Amino acid sequence: MAYLKYANLALLILFPISWFAPLMRAGLLPLFKLDEISVISGLQALWKSDIFLALLVTFFALVAPMVKTVGLALVQFRMASPRLLPVLTVMGKLAMADIFLIALYIVIAKGVGVGRLETAWGLYLFTFCILASLAISMLTPKTGR
Repeated sequence: MAYLKYANLALLILFPISWFAPLMRAGLLPLFKLDEISVISGLQALWKSDIFLALLVTFFALVAPMVKTVGLALVQFRMASPRLLPVLTVMGKLAMADIFLIALYIVIAKGVGVGRLETAWGLYLFTFCILASLAISMLTPKTGR
């Protein structure tokens, strides 16, 4: 099960890449250039307009996945107790909430029809990281090996 340890460590690199990668491209009118939106650029915009929502999204998108990944690595390398695994599972589910929010925003924006919205490769990378983290935690033996 050593591959799980290294896959989990790879997420420590992939998560930050996914935060800066373009999640979507959006534009007000179909004739104009589309602006790229990433997790980080979205958070920057939120901090200017809605601090409470910015705090929630920061927790869901940045803090929860990284705490879970680091915590799982500590369990896998026997630096923390396997009793930590249920807490890490909850952290993974909180991180999944962020994917739901992004999908909801895309559906709402496309439904309004006032502009153009295209998904970008960063959305798939971010989704992959969250799902991979969830799978790794589910496949990690309860003994933490």
